[in-house]
Amino acid sequence: MIRQKEPPLDIEGAERLAIEALAFLASEPEELGRFLALVGLGPETLRDAAADPGFLAGVLEYFMENEALLLVFAARANIRPTMFAAARYLLDREITE
Repeated sequence: MIRQKEPPLDIEGAERLAIEALAFLASEPEELGRFLALVGLGPETLRDAAADPGFLAGVLEYFMENEALLLVFAARANIRPTMFAAARYLLDREITE
């Protein structure tokens, strides 16, 4: 099956991908618990943290370190897994500027 070409990724697209990935984590309670424990947050602070580009970059990093999770999400979202690295790069640039 041929995928349609994805539009170029920008900061907003990178943030949207990270938020969609976070929503996916929220649908997987065990995985969400693991993520929250790793970043040291509780469910009550998750919404505030999601507004921070550094946190969103961390969400992408979490997926990039868990290939199985990344591949499941990418298949469901119909995106290339490499989009995570591109989005992570864009968010890193926003943090350092």
